[in-house]
Amino acid sequence: MIEARHLRVLRAVAATGSFSAAARELGCTQPAVSQQMKALEASTGTPLLIRTGREMRLTQAGEALVRHAAGILAGLTAAEEEVAAIAGLRAGRVRLVSFPSGSSTLVPGALAALRAAHPGTRVSLVEAEPPRSVEMLREGDCDVALAFRYEGATAAEEWDDLVVRPLLADRLVGLVPEGHRLAEAAAVTMGELADEPWIAGCPRCRRQLVEVCESAGFVPRIDFATDDYPAVIGLVGAGLGVAVLPELAIEPVRPRGARTVTVEPAVRREIVALTLPDLAQVPAVAATLDHLARAAAR
Repeated sequence: MIEARHLRVLRAVAATGSFSAAARELGCTQPAVSQQMKALEASTGTPLLIRTGREMRLTQAGEALVRHAAGILAGLTAAEEEVAAIAGLRAGRVRLVSFPSGSSTLVPGALAALRAAHPGTRVSLVEAEPPRSVEMLREGDCDVALAFRYEGATAAEEWDDLVVRPLLADRLVGLVPEGHRLAEAAAVTMGELADEPWIAGCPRCRRQLVEVCESAGFVPRIDFATDDYPAVIGLVGAGLGVAVLPELAIEPVRPRGARTVTVEPAVRREIVALTLPDLAQVPAVAATLDHLARAAAR
């Protein structure tokens, strides 16, 4: 019989490449990992791992088992939560992953309201930008993913296999230094910023910036790039360039020395909460989605 704990260990070994690294990730000993892998191979009746130098490599059977492990583990998580709810254990647990600007704006209010309504519900939070956050959801490493995609998303950003809870449309706004020639403008076009030095954000936002600028007929001269939105705002405030950022990224930061301006035509990103169909029926997950939607409405 294949046990869920054995599948978790196999996934860790496949991801890290060794028993010792998997043991560190799982918080157990290397002999314990080795013992569980032997038990799993005995259950399947075939080798799942082979040693190549210092690394462990999956056999064909091992690859097949790892491929199915994410769905199996997600199904087990859904079953455990649903059974707990039926039995009256309203505690529940939710693993939430969010992009940084969502973590600082939507998540705090949603989790505070969730805790007030369901004090026993435990929520863990880690940060990841899409598409990595969406991959984590599909791989069974989280229960809810707060994610976004820009208008005209590519096929790689489709969510047809997921439950999608729309939250809000986050408009991109321009950020220019105080005293800039466009600081008092009611609205600006991207073309009016064509000759400016640019401060760019996260890699995905950077790609979006380039696409928007190219559609306006120019390639932006990016002088600085950083994943840290407050750093982007600080660089603009110091007069080192201009930027275009989502409104959510600016909301929790006081942009000293910088002014926000409306960008025309409008460019928006869709903010959503995602989960797997099986997990959407879990009470704690459903409550988390509801509270995220309420936080977005506020």
